[in-house]
Amino acid sequence: METSLKTTVTSSIELSKTWISKVKTAPNHFLLNGIAVLSNIIKQLMLKSDFTSKLIFMPGIEQLRWNIGKIRAYRQFTKAKNSVPAYNHFLQNKKFDVATLNSVNTILESIPEIDKESYVKKYSIDERCVGGKIPTRGVLIDESSGSSGIPSNWARGEFERKTNKRMIELSLYGLLGNDPKFIINAFALGPWATGINVTMSLTSSSILKSLGPDIPKIINTLKMFGTSREYVVMGYPPFLKMLVDNNEIDWKKYSISFIFGGEAMSEGMREYIQNKGIKKVYGSYGASDLELNLAGENDFTIKLRKLLSKNTALASDLLKCNGAIPMIFRFNPADFFMETNAEGELLVSICRPGYLAPKIKYNIHDLGHVVRIPELKKILAKHGMTIEDIGTLDTDLPLVFHYGRSDMAVAYFGCKITPSEIEQTIFKIDWLSKITRTFSMDTYEDASHNKKLAFHIELCQGLNATDFNANQATQTIIEELSKTNQDFQKSITMVATDQIPEVVFCNYQTGTFAQNDIRIKLKYINNN
Repeated sequence: METSLKTTVTSSIELSKTWISKVKTAPNHFLLNGIAVLSNIIKQLMLKSDFTSKLIFMPGIEQLRWNIGKIRAYRQFTKAKNSVPAYNHFLQNKKFDVATLNSVNTILESIPEIDKESYVKKYSIDERCVGGKIPTRGVLIDESSGSSGIPSNWARGEFERKTNKRMIELSLYGLLGNDPKFIINAFALGPWATGINVTMSLTSSSILKSLGPDIPKIINTLKMFGTSREYVVMGYPPFLKMLVDNNEIDWKKYSISFIFGGEAMSEGMREYIQNKGIKKVYGSYGASDLELNLAGENDFTIKLRKLLSKNTALASDLLKCNGAIPMIFRFNPADFFMETNAEGELLVSICRPGYLAPKIKYNIHDLGHVVRIPELKKILAKHGMTIEDIGTLDTDLPLVFHYGRSDMAVAYFGCKITPSEIEQTIFKIDWLSKITRTFSMDTYEDASHNKKLAFHIELCQGLNATDFNANQATQTIIEELSKTNQDFQKSITMVATDQIPEVVFCNYQTGTFAQNDIRIKLKYINNN
């Protein structure tokens, strides 16, 4: 049986290499029909949980899985080019001619990337759908807020919701076991993508209560349903930290795990939360632009991240950005094929069939890069280590190292705040605009691992910081920023008093502005 399986896998890898290397030289219908058959098989297997989880996560087929990802990305590209008016128009404007290229590899490498500015905002939501129109039934519309404060709307069809639901279930139970779960959804509710999709995805496979980021209601729920259940609380990292700081609950008497998303969590905060009595804490990487569950942490990725914080030599060979140790997630390239552009930004192609609004090489402007397991093994060997020195690797899915946003934004309780929004806010406040020279956003963790955000404002030359009311400025900025950024408006409602952003006035060329050089671009974001 093992010999037969090994032979089948080897043959499949060689066949996938042939498909990738030949487009024009082999009959196109053979290539495309082969891909279509493969996609349909995977689609059917998606509905069979036991076998699917083994197929998706089974080690030993890393190369085949990677090649399938390329093939499926190419297939979705050709379908989008032929059936999505916006994408066809976009490619024509870029003068992209696939006929001049002769392999899947060269096509995928050459496809122009899309992002919110060049594609989503340029074309209507109908134009970005297959057939140029949103279906009249079976469609969910959710939204996210862009830096301009104007919500971006996303249409999700029944098939893609069903597929994502299945994968979220598999991921959750793969991490936390098959025991019945009582899930508390603490993500922001309403039309926001994460809150609404978590509710839809997990209702049928668990007990679920969607409360949003409401600490008293969560505490009351835990008290009411008792200590005998397996709880999973899902929310933004700062909120989860605030939750465990509540002393009404003896957290160690409960069996509670946390799933977080929306922004990164430091290992210091993870350890702090677990010391309070939370069993397990895992992160999920997603984007409302694409999908909620692109990638996720597991025990191995957490151990690797902790190792990199201690082993600077290994970190030097594995990491590509300075600063904080990135989040490390694993992902399935047959679902989401990830690449990195010249600027170090992640490009994601949705490989799953059946999406209403296909996205190929979509740039969400997150810094990151992919490390495949064979590459990781080579780098570890260079440092005299093996995979087993880190932990058990139950799958050879590739890893994505995620450093955060590349487009100048800070994360604050699940929302993103950009310098342009702060500038716009300052200049809506007449008295503040008259005294401000420049500004910066400073994020840091205090000694108790609480996330903090400060707006540092450099005063014009000749003014004195002690002459101005920082509390008044804080209140006014929050009010105005809430009008501009809808996500911030929601986030600020869940913030404890001691975690509300503060304004810090600085005299001219002092404090964080002492090193500014007018000849070069100003630094608007400081992460400490």
